[in-house]
Amino acid sequence: MTTYTILIILSGLVIFSYLFDLVASKTKLPSVLLLLLLGIGLRLLVDRLGIKTFDFLSVLPTLGTVGLILIVFEGSLELKYDSEKNKLIKGAFFSALFILLATVSVITFIILQITGQPIYTCFTNAIPFSVISSAIAIPSAAALNKSGKEYIIYESSFSDILGVILFNFAVSNQHISVSSFTGLAMSTVLIVLVSAVSCILLLYIMGRISHHIKFFLIISILILVYAVGQSYHLSALILILSFGLFLNNADTISHAYFRSVFIYKNLQADLAQLYQLSAETAFIIRTFFFVIFGFTMNVYALNDQVVLINGAFILASIYAIRYLYLRFVRRRGVSPEVFIAPRGLISILLYYNLPETIKIKEIGTPFLFVVVLGSSLVMSIGLLAAKKQLAAGTT
Repeated sequence: MTTYTILIILSGLVIFSYLFDLVASKTKLPSVLLLLLLGIGLRLLVDRLGIKTFDFLSVLPTLGTVGLILIVFEGSLELKYDSEKNKLIKGAFFSALFILLATVSVITFIILQITGQPIYTCFTNAIPFSVISSAIAIPSAAALNKSGKEYIIYESSFSDILGVILFNFAVSNQHISVSSFTGLAMSTVLIVLVSAVSCILLLYIMGRISHHIKFFLIISILILVYAVGQSYHLSALILILSFGLFLNNADTISHAYFRSVFIYKNLQADLAQLYQLSAETAFIIRTFFFVIFGFTMNVYALNDQVVLINGAFILASIYAIRYLYLRFVRRRGVSPEVFIAPRGLISILLYYNLPETIKIKEIGTPFLFVVVLGSSLVMSIGLLAAKKQLAAGTT
């Protein structure tokens, strides 16, 4: 394959992804679903032509991690805080926490019935299937009203953070003791402190850089701190969410010393450029990640009825728990928020980070693919139905 052929393929994928975004804005069909289907189609074409390809699984975790960072950062840069949103933020946090714990418990039971493996192994394997993917949820929330969109951004980001905390805790503590919870508390306090210091330092650096290359440096530092934190099993997504929120709300801090040192003339213009850069970079990374994920899937394994039936059980439990919580705890009816619970980038990353010794063969990538694809389809159908209902109500 020549250099020019590779360039044609890469640029073609970006163009298709852009067209998929246009389709998504009109139909409420998630562009991620279309990217997955494109990847599957390319795989079938390559298999039919007998073309040898690169081992894309080796780059998938790295692409996914960068994409997750940029998408959470992009979403947090859209959020403006005021005291009136305390109820919304609190509600989103408890929604993410309760739904995560309830879903992990139910899916653990389902995996236990399927495989008969020890509860610890089933529990750890259940976590990737229980976390809402902010990489899919945040772009899909654009179809909602302002409060609904903010709720989904907060909830999906909290779900990612809490999911990573729970995953790290489970992988690091096969035998639970008092010291396990002490370590969890200390690591959480540490990442909060690191986040606070990093936010202030990064804002200070932004105000002092005069070089024309500025924002990729900030994003690189952010990714560096995230990678260092994750290598020590710290939930560094807290840092990403905190930095975006801090940047977008720094100008509301009225303390005289803070404003004189950290708030500079072009802050708002820089924030607009930083948001644009992170959004466009996230778009590129998301494009390649989901196309590659679709490409690497063994679609022929979907002929296995056992995988499809068990995947359907997982999906049913995910949406049943979400509906019950929103209906009876948050006291919301069957609204679009019920359907925005996709599994995607974060689920794939957590699955690939499972130690080989505790991966369950029966709960493999075909199973994961069914849940990711199925949750995207359910979200698409739900958003389309909500759109038609809204249109009918306005006529």
